[in-house]
Amino acid sequence: QIAFMTLTLFPIRLFFAAFMMLLAWPFAFIASMGSDEQELEKPLSWWRKIVDVLLKAIMRMMWLAGGFHWINVKGRRALPAEAAILTVAPHSSYFDAIPVTMTFASIVMKAESKDIPVWGTLIKYIRPVFVSRADQDSRRKTVEEIKRRAQSGGKWPQIMIFPEGTCTNRSCLITFKPGAFIPGVPVQPVVLRYPNKLDTITWTWQGPGAFEILWLTLCQFHNSVEIEFLPVYIPSEEERKNPVLYANNVRRVMAEALGVSVTDYTFEDCQLALAEGQLRLPSDTCLLEFAKLVRSLGLKPEKLEDDLDKYAASAMKMKKEKVDLKEFSAYLEFPVSQTLESMFALFDENEDGVIDIREFVIALSVVCKPSKTLETIQLAFQLYQSEGGMVTEEDLACILKTAMGVSQIDVTHLFRAVDEEEKGKITYDDFYTFAVLHPHFAEDYLYADQMGAESGLETSSLSAPNGICTDFSPDSSGDRRKPLQKKLN
Repeated sequence: QIAFMTLTLFPIRLFFAAFMMLLAWPFAFIASMGSDEQELEKPLSWWRKIVDVLLKAIMRMMWLAGGFHWINVKGRRALPAEAAILTVAPHSSYFDAIPVTMTFASIVMKAESKDIPVWGTLIKYIRPVFVSRADQDSRRKTVEEIKRRAQSGGKWPQIMIFPEGTCTNRSCLITFKPGAFIPGVPVQPVVLRYPNKLDTITWTWQGPGAFEILWLTLCQFHNSVEIEFLPVYIPSEEERKNPVLYANNVRRVMAEALGVSVTDYTFEDCQLALAEGQLRLPSDTCLLEFAKLVRSLGLKPEKLEDDLDKYAASAMKMKKEKVDLKEFSAYLEFPVSQTLESMFALFDENEDGVIDIREFVIALSVVCKPSKTLETIQLAFQLYQSEGGMVTEEDLACILKTAMGVSQIDVTHLFRAVDEEEKGKITYDDFYTFAVLHPHFAEDYLYADQMGAESGLETSSLSAPNGICTDFSPDSSGDRRKPLQKKLN
């Protein structure tokens, strides 16, 4: 079917879809010329209402060309005065633009998007909230702008937000980012479904690329999509004061409507678990829990690498000295809290109330640079090496055990392979040379020996169907009541 469609219908569909987009451009360009903020807050003029209808019709023809012959819409879309924000999930593809083109609601977009030929003009027409990566205060400004529009009493168009913040495989709803819920105004949850026999829609950071997804989808005779507008969610006073609670409760409502589970992991956690470094994290790693605690502690992602350098420098001065909870609090310059106690417990291997601060630094390095295995190991060697720049087999075991977030690991075969001269100690240069010659050293010397071991290092395949994210959903809600898994037992 793919071969037949590629030679016949695919080029026709692709040409027609591109033509529809080009046809929409002059209307969007004329309608967005000279628009200022005050004009946008006024009711649409008669000619702009006509342009709206024309553009929606053209966009609908574009999706029709893509095989979306009918779009099943359930529920009633709320008016802007009823719900200023539409929260849409799950976000799994660029085809999720379908509800955007149907409603012409404003969206949050990268500032660079407005410079894309043709597409940038269409984006500008729907009056998006632009986010600039070059601006350090961009996140704060974006939240303030969303809040300003949401509290305008319906003067601005509704804002459509995908609170997951990234594309997933729709197997569960990951943690919602709080931006849509900070204004504390009612939101209307909107759920998306693609009930197709063969999933060619899903587009995540692993698996088929953007063009391959487009090609496979256009080669389908028919593509189904369902958009369901759920009842408006009005936050309680407690939810208005606590955006995270508000986000979690809305996510629960949407998950129930979709019939899927929720997970407290985020996009950053999935990146960490599926990082393409030489050390793949096993399924039972405690580093995912550690990453959540790092975020809860308030360590900013954009500052983590600077913080890492500061913590590493302090750890090198402390050498092998262990610290208690109070000293750990002073080291991080954070007050003692439940989050800090939970983080401390992850590294309290003997439950004697003290931890090796070097293990914290190594774990933080993995979270900061999940794909840069050798950079983390180089830092770890600097923390553990003796005056001659050497580490022992015991040190290497501790380094790799911490870097993978597991309780036990056998590094004997790896250490002997690196220590060709049988000195009983190795340098980072020895390890680096070996790693360059054996880029798959973890699979050859670590995972192969650990498969089925009690340490839990069995590494289930990370490539789910369609090359998408492994499901990190807890098996049941009872999992949340389990004690924190320690790195070492």
